Amino acid sequence: MIQERSILKVADNSGAKIVRCFRVLGGGRKRYAEIGEIIIASVQVAEPRKQIKKKDIVRALVVRQRKPLRRSDGSYVRFGDNAVVIIDKDKKEPKATRIFGPIPREIKALGYDAITSLAEELV
Repeated sequence: MIQERSILKVADNSGAKIVRCFRVLGGGRKRYAEIGEIIIASVQVAEPRKQIKKKDIVRALVVRQRKPLRRSDGSYVRFGDNAVVIIDKDKKEPKATRIFGPIPREIKALGYDAITSLAEELV
């Protein structure tokens, strides 16, 4: 459950390390984002000399969350951290060239094939 002011790790090599969510997309009163939803975030910590700088406003896809995610077969998947991947504003393409850590299968089902192909492992 990601909400406004949530601090999230960035699971790619775009240059951002930590972002803070300040808007959950999907309607005016939408309060929480789950895996597979897009948020607008501000970069809090960034690596020097990379394409994304501190204070940049980015769109990010939630790829991991601490809250257990129920699958259709009745099983649950839970991750140890809340993490996002920074994506382009217009397309469903990641800005980075590598993605770190596990990514759930639900991301591929939502049409983010480029993200799942760059991921280390699918869970």
